[in-house]
Amino acid sequence: MSRKYKVRDQSKLYFITFTVVHWVDVFTRAEYKDIFISSLQYCQVNKGLEVYAYVIMSNHVHLIVGASGLNKLEEIIRDLKKYTSKRIIKAIEANLKESRKEWMLSIFEKAGKNNCNNKNFQFWKQDYHPIEVSNNKIMDQKLEYIHENPVKAGLVTTAECYLYSSASNYYGLNGLLEIKFIE
Repeated sequence: MSRKYKVRDQSKLYFITFTVVHWVDVFTRAEYKDIFISSLQYCQVNKGLEVYAYVIMSNHVHLIVGASGLNKLEEIIRDLKKYTSKRIIKAIEANLKESRKEWMLSIFEKAGKNNCNNKNFQFWKQDYHPIEVSNNKIMDQKLEYIHENPVKAGLVTTAECYLYSSASNYYGLNGLLEIKFIE
């Protein structure tokens, strides 16, 4: 990871992005998005991950997160990416209705073979580009960016209608994931 983008202060919040290698549109299926949601929930309960905002797009995820407790944010992120990559690849392999299975797996396998940090497959790009959310202006900008992403992509007409986003939470509705509100 570059020196410019690092988690420097564990007490701060960070805007981060996970991108699927080669921008493969994996998250067009709910079952793969649900794996990511349940993994976030696990990290919230067991690792001290604090999720303030999120959106799962077709080939990337944006989050505003922090850490509480003994685990460092970069350790939580490392474990989350490792676990979700294995689980999602297994889900793709087992999905009898997945018409893109061979194509996706070949891309992930080729990416894994070209990266000495992997044994078989690579699902996520290596970096996650943490940007410290150091003031209200940055917070507002990143929060709006996350919530408006599905609207700009043409998936929904209003942000709160997108199921795999924290926008509904901020509109007073029940979202898929409990979040901590930005104050």
